[in-house]
Amino acid sequence: MKKRVVITGLGVISPVGNEVESFWQSLKDGQGGVGPITSFDAKEFDSRIAAEVKNFNPINYGISLKDVKRTAKFVQYAVAAAKQAIESSGLDLDKEDRNRIGVIIGSGIGSLHTIEEEHKVYLNKGPSRLSPFLIPMLIVNEASGLVAIIHGLKGPNSCVATACASGSHAIGEAYRTILYGDSDVMVTGGTESCIVPTAVGGFCALKALSTRNNEPGKASRPFDLERDGFIMAEGSGLVVMETLEHAKKRNANIIAEIVGFGMTCDAFHITAPDPEGEGAGAAMSIALKDAGMNPEDVDYINAHGTSTKLNDKIETLSMKRAFGPHSKKVMVSSTKSMTGHLLGAAGGVEFVVCCMAIKDGVVPPTINYEHPDPDCDLDYVPNVARKASVRACMSNSLGFGGHNASLIVKKFI
Repeated sequence: MKKRVVITGLGVISPVGNEVESFWQSLKDGQGGVGPITSFDAKEFDSRIAAEVKNFNPINYGISLKDVKRTAKFVQYAVAAAKQAIESSGLDLDKEDRNRIGVIIGSGIGSLHTIEEEHKVYLNKGPSRLSPFLIPMLIVNEASGLVAIIHGLKGPNSCVATACASGSHAIGEAYRTILYGDSDVMVTGGTESCIVPTAVGGFCALKALSTRNNEPGKASRPFDLERDGFIMAEGSGLVVMETLEHAKKRNANIIAEIVGFGMTCDAFHITAPDPEGEGAGAAMSIALKDAGMNPEDVDYINAHGTSTKLNDKIETLSMKRAFGPHSKKVMVSSTKSMTGHLLGAAGGVEFVVCCMAIKDGVVPPTINYEHPDPDCDLDYVPNVARKASVRACMSNSLGFGGHNASLIVKKFI
């Protein structure tokens, strides 16, 4: 029999709240975090709106002023979310074997801001003036590295970079690390911060972003007929997971249990999903098999739901492939309608959503759902949160390159 792996701690930095309580309340209230871009002058860009993290001070999360100057924002977000998750888990690290606690954190891009700024230095002042922290600040593994350094966690440590599936893949790999016996506890999830000119311009060039600049609050509208692209966002979502045996030994408060993970590749196109939805549907089916569940056992799906024409149509098809007749009964929502798309952090933040839906008995809504799309005909929990008994949730993440990941978490019994 597989080991049982439970979730005992949650941490979030997001556009709608910088701790789990405010984040979750915003989602239940249907409050979005999208607004005009403030981090740079975006007047020349087709899309001039984003979901930025607000009122974030890294000093408040134990990051020294020295480290603030030599770490990128995506790393700071991860450190902050990790501090929350570890504290909420009740772990007393001084009483733990830190060789048995690991960290796996995903990020799709790392620090484009660092690349932009240091390239300006190179062009204006030459290579001798480049910062010695250029490389450490931009590489994606520094998030998992610094979290481990701060807390002295010497167990398995890695990062995952699979575009928008990074956070979910990180959680899945951390889950398997525990199952394989390499660790007792893992800190895992995703982090991202790249609302910068190069990234926004690049996604604009792909025609992937919403241009509803005059109505930022209504711009992210997953599964709605009038959706016109996603909204860039930033933040981090991390969890503490551990073996049930370890959690019981220390009388931990158990939030939920992770039971399934599936991953596949479309092997179709570098940015577009497989039009038949085969790859994403297969990831969901593999996760169900891994969990030993039938489709009817899942009450809620937190969809990838980006608000792009292709994703929402194909993901709907994928859910129908995996869930069959139950796809018409299962509750589905995209919290990206409120948070925007956190790219490599999305899977981590949305896994936290699933844990809270189980804990609180509330399914967050898909806001801005006003015009039904015949190609998107499932129950997307439109506009208003729904009280419901949630036994099990699936969280889906689909990334450029055809990467698909599905996670299943259920009520702990």
